[in-house]
Amino acid sequence: MKSELMQFAEEQLVEKKNHPDFKAGDTVTVNYRIVEGAKERIQSYQGVVIQRAGTAATETFTVRKISGGIGVERIFPVNSPFIDNIVVNKRGVVRRARIFYQRALTGKKARIKERRN
Repeated sequence: MKSELMQFAEEQLVEKKNHPDFKAGDTVTVNYRIVEGAKERIQSYQGVVIQRAGTAATETFTVRKISGGIGVERIFPVNSPFIDNIVVNKRGVVRRARIFYQRALTGKKARIKERRN
């Protein structure tokens, strides 16, 4: 259990970002700033959001993509200063908040229905 004082300090130190609303099942592109020596570049990482975890300053989300036939997952802190922006490509229809069952599925079975507006 965190004390109120620690929570207050975290809220003051972490700068809030204006990211779009997204949840598990959505396909997103995360533009992530990478520093290599003196150079800086932006790398985009596109995949399906598997879960969102944590609250406030410690909130994270996991993005899964298939790269070269192998599933790759990456965890991003929501309030990371290295995230340039997040673009929601598709809104997905899933019944769970954490869709870990996607790991076992391949091909057409791994498809997620798109939410209509």
